[in-house]
Amino acid sequence: MDRKNKYSQYIGWGVTAFAVIAAGVLFYFGIDYMGKLIDALGKLLSILSPFIWGLVISYLLIPSMTLYERKLFKPLVLRINKTKPRLKTGTKLPRVLALILAEIVMLLLITALFYLIVPQVYDSISAIITNSPSYFDSAYSAIDNLLKDYPEIEQYATKIFGNLTDALTKWTTNTLLPSMESVVTNITSGVLYVLKGLYNVVIGIIVSVYILYNKEPFIAHYRKILYSIFSPARAKRIMSALRFADKTFMGFISGKLLDSAIIGVLCYIGCVILKMPYALLISVIVGVTNIIPFFGPFIGAIPSALLILLVDPKMCLWFVIFVFILQQLDGNVIGPKILGTSIGINGFWVLFSIVIFGGIFGFWGMLLGVPAFVIIYTALEMVVNRKLKKHDLPIDAESYMNLDYIDPETLELVPKRRVKPAEKTEAKQENKK
Repeated sequence: MDRKNKYSQYIGWGVTAFAVIAAGVLFYFGIDYMGKLIDALGKLLSILSPFIWGLVISYLLIPSMTLYERKLFKPLVLRINKTKPRLKTGTKLPRVLALILAEIVMLLLITALFYLIVPQVYDSISAIITNSPSYFDSAYSAIDNLLKDYPEIEQYATKIFGNLTDALTKWTTNTLLPSMESVVTNITSGVLYVLKGLYNVVIGIIVSVYILYNKEPFIAHYRKILYSIFSPARAKRIMSALRFADKTFMGFISGKLLDSAIIGVLCYIGCVILKMPYALLISVIVGVTNIIPFFGPFIGAIPSALLILLVDPKMCLWFVIFVFILQQLDGNVIGPKILGTSIGINGFWVLFSIVIFGGIFGFWGMLLGVPAFVIIYTALEMVVNRKLKKHDLPIDAESYMNLDYIDPETLELVPKRRVKPAEKTEAKQENKK
């Protein structure tokens, strides 16, 4: 028996050593072929992008479709079946009608948004391009009048302006003109990229129809696979975690979109009252960038302030003050009312999640980094709390604020002992002796 246990121990060591060596080899080749792996992953994501769009669209439309189905079409179909038994309708009819209505409402909202905003934004940009010479002339006149009062600065400014003009001329001759062919190529590839994106969105809408119509069978298959792989207890924990992730993402995204729409409308009303130029364009910039937590207000305010600065420098100052008041209103009143008093993490972790996820995934990382980090943070907190409970230790952070150590025998939390000034003096005297 001992001999058998001994061989089993050796076999266990061998399997562990093999697993470690295999993991090391895989890690080495993974690092060596990282570029190829990233390219392959990007190609795979490009192929799957219509299905990703379909999943995203269906995920966003599930709440509205469920609402239409339960509150509108199911009662309507039941009433028709009771009043007119000859016109017996199928059980899937409420789902079909709710799905069609959800897709139509989404398309109508997008179309109305483009119809209302795009023409006015186009007019604003055209006005900026048309009036840009006069803006630069007024800026040049203001600088020229300022330099006349200070002749010493005028000499340095003339020298710097001459150097900048020479550098711009050289860049135009040596860099811009020879690269016009590549610029045209980039524009063409950009147009093709946009067309491909539209194609993926259209296919994604079709995919979302299939997903939404067969929502329950897809969920049933997912649960079946989950319980076949994991034990019932672990599968239950995974499903609870996924429900929490769904609640966190959906609550954050819907709340942030509503919050940003309100901020955009308030910004437009304020700009119209203050008679600021390009009110709609600036409101769109402020509202869209407000979706990004923490950095969004700054990203939207800076280009908007520069646009107003070209027209009226004094109005730019009023705009900065107005945006500051608007963001204070958003951060202290509107945001907490819509998103809740807290997302569960402090400001440091909000900044941390935006920087890390934004650096890895770009715009989408900045947008979704906060809810993703909340889910990771909550999962780690649950693991830590479960382990602390196994050791019969408290799980609240306040218990560890003033902790010196935990007694290994009694599991008593021993706080730090504050040394009184008299005891410090006695200790110093003893050290001198």
